[in-house]
Amino acid sequence: MPLTYPHVGATRTGDLPAGWRHVRHRVRLPDGCFAVAGTAVLTWRLHRAAGVRITADAPRAAPGVAVTSGLGIGPLRLAAPCEVVWAADDDRRAGFGYGTLPGHPAAGEEAFVVERDDAGRVWFEIRAFSRPERWIMRAAGPAGRAFQHGYARWLAATLRRLCRRAGGPGQ
Repeated sequence: MPLTYPHVGATRTGDLPAGWRHVRHRVRLPDGCFAVAGTAVLTWRLHRAAGVRITADAPRAAPGVAVTSGLGIGPLRLAAPCEVVWAADDDRRAGFGYGTLPGHPAAGEEAFVVERDDAGRVWFEIRAFSRPERWIMRAAGPAGRAFQHGYARWLAATLRRLCRRAGGPGQ
C-alpha cells in the first residue's frame, strides 16, 4: 500500500517538513546500554513493553516491513498501520522510522533512534511529523497533540526501565 504522506525519510535526518505537527523528545539513557536499547527498539520490544500491541511481518525493523500498532482496549483499540521506511543498526546508531499507511488515524512519519555520542553517552530520541488523517484525530484537537508528546515520554521512560533491568556497565 502507498504511504500517506510525501516527505518519506525525513525523520532519518531530523529535518522535519514545515506545516506539520512536530514531536522531538530526546533523553539520556544509562551508560553502557547502547546494545540493549538498540535491540529493544529494533525488535519491537520497546513498544510491547510500553503496552502497545504490535503486529509486524518481520521480527526486526527493516525497510519495507509492515507493522501495525494498536493502542487501547477491546473495541476501543485504535489500529495504526505503518511501513518501515528506513532503519539503522551500527556501532553508533540503532533505530528506524516508519510511515503511515491508509487506515492510520494520522499521516506522517515517526522515528525511534538510539545513538552513542563521541563521549560514549547513550541517547534515545523520538522524532515525528504528522497531520490528522481520520476524524478521530481531527476531533481530538489539542488533546491528540498532547497524547503524541505523552506517548514519546512514555516510550522514553519505558526504554530507560528496560536498560536498568538489563544491568551492565555503569548502570
